[in-house]
Amino acid sequence: ELGIRIPRPLGHGPSRFIPEKETIQVGKEDATMHTLFAESFATLGRLDNVTLVMVFHPQYLESFLKTQHYLLQMDGPLPLHYRHYIGIMAAARHQCSYLVNLHVNDFLHVGGDPKWLNGLENAPQKLQNLGELNKMLAHRPWLITKEHIEQLLKTEENSWSLAELIHAVVLLTHYHSLASFTFGCGISPEIDCEGGHTFRPPSVSNYCICDITNGYHGVDEIHASPAGSVPVSSTESVCEVEALMEKMKQLQECRDEEEASQEEMATRFEREKRESMFVCSSEDEESAATRDVSRHFEDTSYGYKDFSRHGMHVPTFRVQDYSWEDHGYSLVNRLYPDVGQLLDEKFHIAYNLTYNTMAMHKDVDTSMLRRAIWNYIHCMFGIRYDDYDYGEINQLLDRSFKVYIKTVVCTPEKTTKRMYDSFWRQFEHSEKVHVNLLLVEARMQAELLYALRAITRYMT
Repeated sequence: ELGIRIPRPLGHGPSRFIPEKETIQVGKEDATMHTLFAESFATLGRLDNVTLVMVFHPQYLESFLKTQHYLLQMDGPLPLHYRHYIGIMAAARHQCSYLVNLHVNDFLHVGGDPKWLNGLENAPQKLQNLGELNKMLAHRPWLITKEHIEQLLKTEENSWSLAELIHAVVLLTHYHSLASFTFGCGISPEIDCEGGHTFRPPSVSNYCICDITNGYHGVDEIHASPAGSVPVSSTESVCEVEALMEKMKQLQECRDEEEASQEEMATRFEREKRESMFVCSSEDEESAATRDVSRHFEDTSYGYKDFSRHGMHVPTFRVQDYSWEDHGYSLVNRLYPDVGQLLDEKFHIAYNLTYNTMAMHKDVDTSMLRRAIWNYIHCMFGIRYDDYDYGEINQLLDRSFKVYIKTVVCTPEKTTKRMYDSFWRQFEHSEKVHVNLLLVEARMQAELLYALRAITRYMT
């Protein structure tokens, strides 16, 4: 009546992949979740969709919020507007307009110069110099050398200090992996951001206006079966779960009986590394970066490439030579106090998180499966654990699951609902979100290992 246009949400619920009625409804959460919602609201000024999906795993969410709050708002080497701008640069590498939009708002809120948002070339030279490290970390971290670090630390008036660089590296890896979570869980845009609302009244052609007021949106039928996908019989997918559990049991028995030699273990790693190159999504259409997001970084054509392509050989990164626990953790904690501790806790929670369930089964030890997922991601980055038998990966992760993992970790902007629906079809959505947490943390740790190793080499 007043002529004010009222935004209406375009989507229903915090995720495009998970039906709204299967997410945790605000107002129906338990006391622990309520506290987390309140914390999230207090620090972010909103209850965002990432939080509403992550809350499936409250223990992880608590650690995530604490870390993110520390990186963005507590004392640290970088000024606040730099932190949000680096978040924008990192999210933009994956065309993640969801995160870019949120940080554009935050950047302006803490007094950032709006001119910087017209493109990276309008930001200070010091931030522009970070562009190269940003793109390599996001797409090909194995190429980072101590020379790249030296360039950033030694450019006269625009040089970075070691402490500032550690802060920047942690922010970049945090937002690259958060982009993986955003696309991997199909996070819907916030209502106040582009793509999150419409000003048109909802179409009332196929249901009564009273349904709208009662909160019925008539979308259940539309989303019940993804377009073009073949509905899977429940017996078929139950067999999938049983078969996976049987394989875990057999592998455990083989482990107990005999151990492969070091040479055999090394061969299996190389084979898995090579095979991971041939895992690519069937829906490999190029997603063009929108001008809106791509202006926040240069060299838009630079993307993920497998490390063994075209005769390029990347030496294996052996964890016993440089690991997070023995090397990375102490370096981060020394130069940016408390952050090493926060990251370490977050890695541990994601890696060890279990409810001892698999789909409809209780009292299951899932450690073997979690380790296979984590080590497969590190294997795609050329990182090897000497004590792990990489033959287990092929036994436990089927092709559709590998396609999903590789897409979410390496080219998250290409993730589709069909990929999400096609793996682990009998599992709960909370279990698929759990997989995404493993993907996020394994990816972040892999990027950090390459960057921190280069910094350590520079320092020594």
